Amino acid sequence: MKVAIVGLPGAGKSSVFAAVTGTPVDPHAVPEVRRAVVRVPEPRLEFLARLCKPKKITEATVEYVDIPGGSPSDGGHSDSFRRCLPELRLCDALAVVVRDHDNPSVPAYRDRIDARADVVEIWDELLFADLDAVTTRIERLEKSLRKPTASHDQERHEIDLMNRFQAALESGEALSTVVTTDEERRQTASFAFVTPKPLIVIRNVSEDRINEPTESLSEHAGQTVTLCAAAEAEIAALDPDDREAFFADLRIEVPARDWLIQSCYQALGLISFFTLGPEEVRATPIRAGTTALEAAAKIHTDMARGFIRAETVAYDDLVAHGDIRGAKAAGKVRQEGKSYIVADGDVINFKFNV
Repeated sequence: MKVAIVGLPGAGKSSVFAAVTGTPVDPHAVPEVRRAVVRVPEPRLEFLARLCKPKKITEATVEYVDIPGGSPSDGGHSDSFRRCLPELRLCDALAVVVRDHDNPSVPAYRDRIDARADVVEIWDELLFADLDAVTTRIERLEKSLRKPTASHDQERHEIDLMNRFQAALESGEALSTVVTTDEERRQTASFAFVTPKPLIVIRNVSEDRINEPTESLSEHAGQTVTLCAAAEAEIAALDPDDREAFFADLRIEVPARDWLIQSCYQALGLISFFTLGPEEVRATPIRAGTTALEAAAKIHTDMARGFIRAETVAYDDLVAHGDIRGAKAAGKVRQEGKSYIVADGDVINFKFNV
């Protein structure tokens, strides 16, 4: 999973990036795209590892990409944003940081502190990016239709679809509102549009406002959270044993790192299943609704190619009966076929032959 952290100049993106990745903030660094991979906390792996004492424990990971937003003083956000569009298109979700606090040492972008207006400005940039791609595609298709080719029917169908996209974008709507079938999703996947991506808003406030009620700042955002990025970045830089006291003092129940991971999983509809053995215990994220065959392919293509069955037990049943042997004796281990829909917490042993 790859998540882009975006925002207007001075919003606190770098502090959020530091808070969720543990990467120190360098206020003098030249703005550039930064990346960091974070392991997804998964307490269930501890129990599974005790069962088989594997050589390796593999957690799921999230890659965060810090997208530079330009300088607060030069108004260069749009140019910087557009240069980074290829990065945004490769991400699975967007975390939008908006400033909602006054800080005399950091000039306010556009001389305003207006979190809701900032979300609108970012959303307009996303709309424009997709509209530009759609308009360019329509122009190319129209030129192609003027030539005698065998693909006119397909091109006319695509123009109809692109015209629908154009109308939606010009009305301020995400493309997800008009892409309604699997065929259309496949047809448009190569464009890597940005408006259909889940949007998570991070409202960056001062320490004294951390526990304010959080209200949605955009109809296009799946979730909105309130946090103090500077404080969380400072705490993230401490030794792990020292963090809890600071979180408690600020009445922060869920650190930014854990909250953002949870929000991304929810926004993307992700769940986790587990595989275990003497070599490796592994947590693998998949989208809810994934079949056993598709889940096997996430581990290795050979497992899917030679799929026979999926020996499956729910994590809670495994804990209740102590181990696989106990779960089998209680009739909790099931033999599932290719079309079985994997549930969160399933522990699966894929039987295959290649």
